Amino acid sequence: MIGIFDSGIGGLTVVREVLKQLPRYRIVYFGDTARTPYGPKSPRTIIEYALEDTEFLLKQGAQIIVVACNSVSSVATAVLKERFRVPIFEVIAPAVRTTLALTRRRRVGIIGTRATIDSGVYERSLKALDPEIQVFSHPCPLLVPLVEEGWLKRTETKQIVRKYLYPLKLKQIDTLVLGCTHYPLLKGIIQTKIGRRVRVIDSSQEVAAWVKTYLEENPTLAGSLSAAEGEGGGHRFFVSDLTPNSEAIARDFLGRPITLEMAGD
Repeated sequence: MIGIFDSGIGGLTVVREVLKQLPRYRIVYFGDTARTPYGPKSPRTIIEYALEDTEFLLKQGAQIIVVACNSVSSVATAVLKERFRVPIFEVIAPAVRTTLALTRRRRVGIIGTRATIDSGVYERSLKALDPEIQVFSHPCPLLVPLVEEGWLKRTETKQIVRKYLYPLKLKQIDTLVLGCTHYPLLKGIIQTKIGRRVRVIDSSQEVAAWVKTYLEENPTLAGSLSAAEGEGGGHRFFVSDLTPNSEAIARDFLGRPITLEMAGD
């Protein structure tokens, strides 16, 4: 079973890509909706939450962990890999690899939560592989709550996206990394506001491809993973807080009907 967690519903964009690229395997998901967003919190708190989230998924039978949260990926990956003896994937490294392959003028923009941007993880990772690349980062703290509220097509959301992207447009970037797994739900708006000539990198697609490659190279582990069962797949989706519109929002993220379960019930 593949375990995937995020600070909220946004990680379902990663689930969607894993289901598309690895349809044979069962998935267990945990969204920490009671404590979302993680972005404004301290690294110490984010690490504490990440450890708890991982332990929950392992208790559900997960044999692989995918961190579908840029904030966790940026500050907690090393701790998770040290603490747990299972393969752990995060969303930053695959996005960096694809960015380097696609950028034409080596002028890259990054948008994400404050925790992700303040960590500088994307800039360090990109410059470690290409010291001459120019990286321009901008925090977008309002986008996660807007997405969690389902405000995907509201005029206010479009205005906020435009305001956030304006400084990056002035930098004449040619590639933009969506440094948060909530942001693919706003990809259409983001692409329009940043301009059609800018390539937009979706980390959820890239991490799913990394997991697929890993399983192809490790057939013993792949063979031990539980298979999807029938039309529903036998997948389970847990949250730490369930609101009346949670399943409707989750359906938008996943692109299919979904039943959410309260963790601990």
